[in-house]
Amino acid sequence: MSIVNLTENAKERMNTMLKEHEKQIVRLSIKGGGCAGFQYDWSLDDTYNEGDEVVDLETGKFAIDETSIMYLLGSTIDYKKEVFGSYFAINNPKSTASCGCGESVGF
Repeated sequence: MSIVNLTENAKERMNTMLKEHEKQIVRLSIKGGGCAGFQYDWSLDDTYNEGDEVVDLETGKFAIDETSIMYLLGSTIDYKKEVFGSYFAINNPKSTASCGCGESVGF
């Protein structure tokens, strides 16, 4: 069982990003800050860290660092395309607060 569920739309977008930027890993972390207390931090990388939770993608990997696993357990990550932009949407059952920007979350 994986820590998070990636929808097909999310996997497709991650694969595209990895190809476009010639990277190996899409990384998601939780960092302190944001108006709800924590924020999602996305990055592209080429190296793993000890303790990373890794999900295989077609062209690379999706990784969550060891510290962020407990905050993201059970989340579903989708990729949405809307009139005013596109973004990764995280449905996190552990969050107790969020912000309209979609980047900030409380636990």
